[in-house]
Amino acid sequence: MGQKYGPARVIVARNWQAMLVQTQSKSEQQQILIVNDFFARNLRYQTDIQLWKQNDYWATPLETLGRGLGDCEDYAIAKYISLRALGVSDDKLRLIYVKAKLAGTNKTQAHMVLGYFATPNAQPLILDSLITKVLPAAKRVDLSPVFSFNSQGLWANNSTKSVASPTARLSRWRKILEQTSQEGVMW
Repeated sequence: MGQKYGPARVIVARNWQAMLVQTQSKSEQQQILIVNDFFARNLRYQTDIQLWKQNDYWATPLETLGRGLGDCEDYAIAKYISLRALGVSDDKLRLIYVKAKLAGTNKTQAHMVLGYFATPNAQPLILDSLITKVLPAAKRVDLSPVFSFNSQGLWANNSTKSVASPTARLSRWRKILEQTSQEGVMW
């Protein structure tokens, strides 16, 4: 990693590993806040076109930490993998594709956040790259969910029942899961 991204980014990756170790014994609520804060402090937002010269690229947590930059999917993926590594059950986490209202306009933009569901029917807490504070979904009136997924399922229109296998339908997601494992990240 040092040759590819430089010594400063290796330190950030080591800090990520240390944060995961230090956070393991904390409650899920504390883990969510600590993980969200870690990425808010250690990453800057940059579009895929600027960063990867591609319209849509989903980076692994190590790629994101290595660059110190990422877009909304990269933040959400890094937080998801981190919380899974801490032992948060997959059925409590979903990457949520939303339409985000742009401030001062009637326009929306495609966006991705991470949702944490304390129970299956609970209102999720939203971990976002746009707003550093973790908030309940009801307080995020700027977001309209379209579909959500994790490594177990794919849900449409806020359904509580999975409609498909996410790895069969989402090739980028399948690639991220495979790459993350190949990089040695255990989750």
